[in-house]
Amino acid sequence: MTRPGDPSGFRTCAGPIFELKNVDRRFGDLQALTDVNLRIWPGERVALVGPSGAGKTTLINLLNGSLLPSRGEVRVLGHNLARLNPRALRQVQRQIGTVYQQFYLVDNLRVIHNVNAGHLGRWSFLKAAWSLLRPLEVETAAQALAQVGIPEKLYARTDQLSGGQQQRVALARVLVQDPAAILADEPISNVDPERGREIMDLLRRLNRQTGKTLVVSLHAIEFAYSHCRRIVGLRRGRILFDAPPSKVSPEMVAALYRIEGGRGEDGPVP
Repeated sequence: MTRPGDPSGFRTCAGPIFELKNVDRRFGDLQALTDVNLRIWPGERVALVGPSGAGKTTLINLLNGSLLPSRGEVRVLGHNLARLNPRALRQVQRQIGTVYQQFYLVDNLRVIHNVNAGHLGRWSFLKAAWSLLRPLEVETAAQALAQVGIPEKLYARTDQLSGGQQQRVALARVLVQDPAAILADEPISNVDPERGREIMDLLRRLNRQTGKTLVVSLHAIEFAYSHCRRIVGLRRGRILFDAPPSKVSPEMVAALYRIEGGRGEDGPVP
C-alpha cells in the first residue's frame, strides 16, 4: 500500500515496517547475528540494547539494506530486500533514514547544503550541483532545522558548529529525506549525559510529532527505559528478550551483560 501521489510505490505497507525471519549474518568466521526473528510496526519507538559486539550495528545495517542476511529473510515495507534489483533496493532505502555515530557531514559546506543532502535520492545530478551554487528548497531545510532546534544555523559553516549541533544537522538531513523510519546507531555514545538526554528527547519528540518509526541502538539502557516503548536485548548476536520497559526486569538486564566469572561484557556487573 502506498501513499497517494507517492511515485516510488514503496512508502507504506499494511504489515510491519521491518520484519526479520530466521536471520543469520556472518562476516567470514564471525557469526554476528544468529536466528533473529523480529517485527517492528509503523510508528513504534524501539531500543536495541546490549554489550559491545552484541550485533546492534549489524542489525541496524540489515534494516537499512546496507547489509543483506547470510541466511533468512529481511523484509522492509513489505519487500524482501534480497529479491530486489539495485534500483528497487535504492527506492526502499530512500524510505529509511539512518543517523550514524559519525555524522557524515561535509564540514566546509554551509549547514543548508548538508541538510539538502537529504534530497539527493530524489534530485538529479544537475539539480544537486546547482543547489550548491544557489540553495534550493530553502524553506524545507529551514523547517527541518526548526524541528531540531537550531533554525538560526541555516547558513552557518558546518565546521563552526559544536558536536551536538552537528548531530542536529544530521537529524535535519534525515527529516528532509522524509523517510518512513529513522534508525539511529548509538546516537549518544560520544556525548555527555546532559547532551545525551537532549538528543533522546529530540528523537522521542520527532517520533511523536511525525509518526515516523524510530529504532535506536543504545549502550545507556536508562534511556531505553525512559524514551522507548519497547526494548530488544541482544547478546552475542541473539535476541535475549523483546518487551516493553515495564516488563524488562533488573535480572533480565544483568543476564544481558553478564558472562562467566561474574564480569560483564563491558566490565564488572554489580
